[in-house]
Amino acid sequence: MLEKLSSMGLLTVEDILFHFPLRYQNKTRISAIGELQEGMDAVVRGTIRVSGIARGRRPTLLVKVDDGTGLITLRFFHFRRAQAQQLTVGETITLFGQPRFIAGQPEFAHPEYQLGDHDAVLEDSLSPVYPVVEGVGQSTMRNVTRQALTYLANDPPEDLLKGLIKNAPSIADAIAILHRPPADTDIKQILEGRHPGQLRLATEELIAHQISLLSRRAKILKKPTAKVTGNGALAKKLTASLPFDLTGAQKNVCDDILNDLKRSSPMLRLLQGDVGSGKTLVAAISAVHVVESGHQVALMAPTELLSEQHHRVFDGWFGPLGINVVWLTGQIKGKARREALTSIEDGQADIVIGTHALFQDQVAFNSLGLVLVDEQHRFGVNQRLSLTQRGLDDFTPHQLTMTATPIPRTLSMVAYADLDCSVIDELPPGRKPITTVLIDASRRQQVIDRVGAACRQGRQAYWVCPLIEESDALEANAAEVTAEQLASALPDLRIGLLHGRVSGALKAEIMADFAANNLDILVATTVIEVGVDVPNASMMIIENAERFGLAQLHQLRGRVGRGAVESHCLLIYQGPLSHTARERLSVMKASQDGFVIAEKDLKIRGPGEVLGTRQTGVSSFRVARLPEHEHLLDEAFDIAQRLTSQDTETAENIALRWTRAREAFAHV
Repeated sequence: MLEKLSSMGLLTVEDILFHFPLRYQNKTRISAIGELQEGMDAVVRGTIRVSGIARGRRPTLLVKVDDGTGLITLRFFHFRRAQAQQLTVGETITLFGQPRFIAGQPEFAHPEYQLGDHDAVLEDSLSPVYPVVEGVGQSTMRNVTRQALTYLANDPPEDLLKGLIKNAPSIADAIAILHRPPADTDIKQILEGRHPGQLRLATEELIAHQISLLSRRAKILKKPTAKVTGNGALAKKLTASLPFDLTGAQKNVCDDILNDLKRSSPMLRLLQGDVGSGKTLVAAISAVHVVESGHQVALMAPTELLSEQHHRVFDGWFGPLGINVVWLTGQIKGKARREALTSIEDGQADIVIGTHALFQDQVAFNSLGLVLVDEQHRFGVNQRLSLTQRGLDDFTPHQLTMTATPIPRTLSMVAYADLDCSVIDELPPGRKPITTVLIDASRRQQVIDRVGAACRQGRQAYWVCPLIEESDALEANAAEVTAEQLASALPDLRIGLLHGRVSGALKAEIMADFAANNLDILVATTVIEVGVDVPNASMMIIENAERFGLAQLHQLRGRVGRGAVESHCLLIYQGPLSHTARERLSVMKASQDGFVIAEKDLKIRGPGEVLGTRQTGVSSFRVARLPEHEHLLDEAFDIAQRLTSQDTETAENIALRWTRAREAFAHV
């Protein structure tokens, strides 16, 4: 049992006390049918009014129970004939289950039940349901936590936040309540995360999280860095060579970054900007300052396609300035790879662009001064930090992480409190809004005709599919099949196909053809989601749009609308739509503001999915829930800052209490 508990990160009594239930079963009282709520475990007692077998594709035993406050339907998809004969009209029945509401009416599917009018056996507290592993049942966990709660009562832990949180229960009381809520506990409060015990523990957990992030930041800021000492001549040459002016927002962000680069401590900055706002140029200007001061720059992108595009763009900007830009990905082999590695190590490579291949052990930088991370949510914290540890022993590189997926303030405070934040909140002049339309899959032929007409007028289009090949399991049109269908329906047009199985060299060739207007329609999977820039492409068709997340849809839509012509995004969906899918598509139609979309995405999917669970540990919170507990964030941040500056011992103890049993933070 010790081994099994250890696999769950439970090594001490304290670990067990901080291993909280996922939910509760309420067997403490009989609930009225009229007060039942979705997701609320309940004991119900009433009289059977209707009982019979509904014939259909498979027989279903349907029973209706009345308790005077309402009617509930019981459904048994698997039943014995004897069971159907027992559940007779007029019998008293006691039920336990979790109701779901169908057309506003409560139903139990396969509830536990007892027949007869004898007294129901009720429990004196809510029954906890714990996260467990195979071999550890609920009865075992309840027994183990019962013993741990005895230790808690006899030897309560130190209340590390005493006096800092007003009108809150002690930590011992809060822990005990969450493990064994008394029978009179408001179950709705617990389900919604509003119980005072939950709020007390959630606040401390958020404080622990902030302390960990602030401590990591403080450790990095103590390290020396590559200070920018140039006069900015190269940056002026770069901006002078551009056929356009920087936006006001770009200039402001460039100033913020330059001020950071001139300091003797490492820059730790997050750059947010909606799709098409010009983050790549800001990154390039940042890079040129560092190169002018005699140091190297590494730019890490999440895909080979995007890294290749960055290399092409940077080489076009920097080649005329005599700056050597080197590309390094997993696909570069043999002599080319050896030459790239040598140029990085001897300092001949000024800017190195690549994928995760950049943080492999054989890559040795000569003088790494700045790390640029594009689409940071695609990388884990450890991956991001491993590059910052590639500098020379005596200094740590500056770090600028970029995202085109705007991050709601709530998540920014939780996941990126160790980073300063800059936002490019202005699009380049001349950009026209993108018209977004929802189209039922039954009208697909009309879409094909419309795309064909637009392409014959000189426009280009992306056609995005969720799968590469047909799948019997999913009703999704695959990229390969779609390309064949379009070629057949539009024989006069040039159609390209791009997906994850296309080799790196061929991907680059296909994208170059599309960028040069040698292809009219590019049929692709989501490999074109980020960074691809073809101003003449003015139509984005997304097939089976209901299968994509909001952030992904927003990124894909951002591939068009980059030129002066009016652009369109057509979201083809396969009905009937689920409630969540309908909500997502409605948001896409109503807004093009990345921050509005990000807030909606947070509400629909939750923080773990929005950020990616492995990046931040946000989804590993034991009590804190977002966005439900976002109102606690400001207080938690203030207390964490006060403790890290005035009482480091207490700060360390709080962080240890909450983070010991899980690997949520990168080690510096």
